[in-house]
Amino acid sequence: MTTAIRQLHGVLVHAAVLALVLLMLTPLLYMLTMSFRTGTEIAEHPLGLPTELAWENYTRAFASMNYLRSVANSIGITVSVTVLTALFGSMAAFPLARNSTPAARIFIMLVALGLATPNFVTITPIFVIFRDLGLLDTYPGIILAFTALNLPLAVFFYVGFIGSIPKDLLEAAKLDNCSDWQIFWHIIRPLLGPATATLSLFVMLMVWNDFTYPLLLLTDREKFTVTISVYRFVGNQNIQPDMLFPAAVLGSLPLLVLFVVFQRRIVAGVTAGAVK
Repeated sequence: MTTAIRQLHGVLVHAAVLALVLLMLTPLLYMLTMSFRTGTEIAEHPLGLPTELAWENYTRAFASMNYLRSVANSIGITVSVTVLTALFGSMAAFPLARNSTPAARIFIMLVALGLATPNFVTITPIFVIFRDLGLLDTYPGIILAFTALNLPLAVFFYVGFIGSIPKDLLEAAKLDNCSDWQIFWHIIRPLLGPATATLSLFVMLMVWNDFTYPLLLLTDREKFTVTISVYRFVGNQNIQPDMLFPAAVLGSLPLLVLFVVFQRRIVAGVTAGAVK
């Protein structure tokens, strides 16, 4: 009787998980289905299935969005910001995690306040500073802006992780005449793999999906990211569904492919710190 109850419990749990996954995938499936329908079909039957696959929706979106260039821009900006955020964030967190003085704790709290600052509050001073420095409509400018926005999260994230590393390990390195830089680069940095994998997920999603900063800091069509290309293609007036859905699919496809390809490494990195 107990075995039967356990089996029934397992079946119910798996069914609930499957139902939850299907519920979460419903918007994605709807977007994909609607992208192959014409505007007339969507207007007449919003929840219907396509009678014929309207591939012309994708060809029109692909050509009008300057798709390949915008994807390359988004990938380059996202990867650059992720690498710089992880590097500078870990370098800044290393001395803060080792310093237990009140001044260090106050500084960490000030850094944490950056997490509560909305992006629209910082966009105006960043725009003015970049205008004076000649960084508007440049790749270094947008990368620097995104890196600055994500540094508070990285510092706060790494401080907790580095603080959990045994002090005996650092003291042993000191006895071997290692400098602070050697301790960080050869000992601390390799141990930050799990934290970096988790942080990278947040940073990549934030940078790829951000709309405000690329819209205000980039004006050259050849430098547009995917989100801006989708916006320029669809427009903000008289939105047509046969343009909106294919553009949305094309905009989210590269990031989805990236996660599918690297899912094992991402999961391994996230779970690596679960067991010590």
